[in-house]
Amino acid sequence: MDRNPHLSLDVAVIGGSAAGVFAAYLLARGGSQVRLFESTGELDPRPRTLIVTSRMHEIVGEPSRRAVINEIRRFELFTDGRVAEIELRRPDLVIERSKLIRGLAEQAERAGARLVLGRRFHSLHAKNHQLELTMERSEDGRSESVKASTVIGADGAASRVARMAGWPRQTTVPLVQAIVRLPPSMRGDTTRVWFIPEDTPYFYWLIPESPKRGAAGLIGEDGPQTRRALNRFLEKQHLEPLEFQAARIPLYTRWIPVRRRLSGANVYLVGDAAGHVKVTTVGGIVTGFRGATAVAEAILNGGASRRLKLLKRELNLHLLIRRAIHNFKQADYSKLVDLLNAAVRQDLERYTRDEPSRMLWRLCLHEPRLMLMGVRNLLANRAFLRPKSS
Repeated sequence: MDRNPHLSLDVAVIGGSAAGVFAAYLLARGGSQVRLFESTGELDPRPRTLIVTSRMHEIVGEPSRRAVINEIRRFELFTDGRVAEIELRRPDLVIERSKLIRGLAEQAERAGARLVLGRRFHSLHAKNHQLELTMERSEDGRSESVKASTVIGADGAASRVARMAGWPRQTTVPLVQAIVRLPPSMRGDTTRVWFIPEDTPYFYWLIPESPKRGAAGLIGEDGPQTRRALNRFLEKQHLEPLEFQAARIPLYTRWIPVRRRLSGANVYLVGDAAGHVKVTTVGGIVTGFRGATAVAEAILNGGASRRLKLLKRELNLHLLIRRAIHNFKQADYSKLVDLLNAAVRQDLERYTRDEPSRMLWRLCLHEPRLMLMGVRNLLANRAFLRPKSS
């Protein structure tokens, strides 16, 4: 553990998020002197069951494979008595967030990054092409000064680094889910999704993490109401909650540049701190890793990264889709399910939600009425309704 009160670094990463630890690994592998500062006394992130596409393996490699606890090969979509089944050609991956972060941390340390625990970030000051950070040591409450040429904020949706560097506060939404016992009739490789717009403009999910247990939850707009909605849903579906998990997720409403220059030094944001979340599903693991890769590339190459432009284009496409379906009524979802003809189902089976441009083009080609539904909703709801930010 570093104790030098005037440590000087190439890059300081603030926050032990998945995107932050991955960025630290990429930079250390590229030859930068990197320290990652995490406020907790040990790297023991809160457990949370997540579902991602197989794209994560392509980006992250071995740590992502070790974090997989199940594979999903089938989706069942429910709305107003209707059911649609989608067989996936490439299985989705159910991962345990805490396992993923610990695996990424081991990889980063092997590459030469240092993880400094028990350091709470307080302030940032720029001077003479350097950034001076003030930390509080959890062991004794004393202040510690760290200087770096570049700082990466990886400290979540309510990023203090972002606020100190002048970025606007993000809008967030509550995620609430319960670990439950699976119904005896449910397949362990099948995720169920319910569209119930009177409860949420997003959806409910039930994701198996093993043959006997799964995660049931939803994204809402108001925290207490979301928790009450989940309790009603669990009771209606006869699901017994074993434990609850919750988080606030940034809601992507527009692209925000991930770099700011302060007195000749650079501050970057990655992951939830940068708002790199697909607003269609409010999932940000894969896009967070892509943003971290782009930021590391920009730092190592001393300039912009083409990867950021591609990520911006993709997140904006997810935003367009969300605007097209936000505030759908129950009848709209029922019609959407009715329009899932054989060709559309094949498109949904072939392309993942991390390939939105390919999927959207094929869907519109094979069922133009889907596009007409989206355009009609866009015209009726010109503004994307933003939930409360806290």
